Amino acid sequence: MRRFLRRLRSHRFGAAAPRLTVRPHVAWYWRALRLVAVLSVSVAAGLWIYEEGRRIAGFDASRVNVELAELRERSARLEREAARLRPIAATSESAAQIERTTLEKLSQQVKQLEAENGRLREDLAFFDNLAAKARSEDRVSVYRFKVQNDVVPGEFRYWLLVTQGGDRDREFQGRLQFVVSYRQDGREGVLTLPEDRADGGTYRIAFKRFYRAEGSFRVDPKAQVVGVQVRVYEQGAAQPRATQSVVF
Repeated sequence: MRRFLRRLRSHRFGAAAPRLTVRPHVAWYWRALRLVAVLSVSVAAGLWIYEEGRRIAGFDASRVNVELAELRERSARLEREAARLRPIAATSESAAQIERTTLEKLSQQVKQLEAENGRLREDLAFFDNLAAKARSEDRVSVYRFKVQNDVVPGEFRYWLLVTQGGDRDREFQGRLQFVVSYRQDGREGVLTLPEDRADGGTYRIAFKRFYRAEGSFRVDPKAQVVGVQVRVYEQGAAQPRATQSVVF
């Protein structure tokens, strides 16, 4: 009983009692709709402020759109012009390439003709001198003996000119012989071509004043040729009438 009376005295009544607030119940979807409305108004206001700011700063969207349309039209026109000029440029480039190729070929031909003309003048002077010497000297001589590697390994090509001097108008008959000096596996050796005298058909010669010989011979591809000597034998003679050597 005492406890009940103490609790009753502790409560405040009348003006001293705490205020009681009564709020009406609002559904959640009405609150959501109100939030969406507030956000929409805020976004609209922000866009209006943004557009007004651009207008005040001098930006005109309609003018920009017009300029963009003009730029697109100009770009399309330039693209059409470029498409029209591409075939013309390709044709011009092809013609220029043909002209350059033709000029290069003509330049090469001119250089070849000049070189050949120089060789012909040199040959003419050489043969004039040789003819004068041949009339005064009654002997067989070898001139312009050259030997060089061919494309095939171990194969060599040779060139030489054989002359017969003197006033006798007789035919010289004989044969050529090549003596090839080489080095292989640290040893030196000699190869005589043709190896068999009976096999010298390709090396036989017959002429009155001049004879130009050209051919090839083969050695072991592993051998290093150090020198070649050509010998001119007259038919029936054991000693050569003329010799000449090339050293590598």
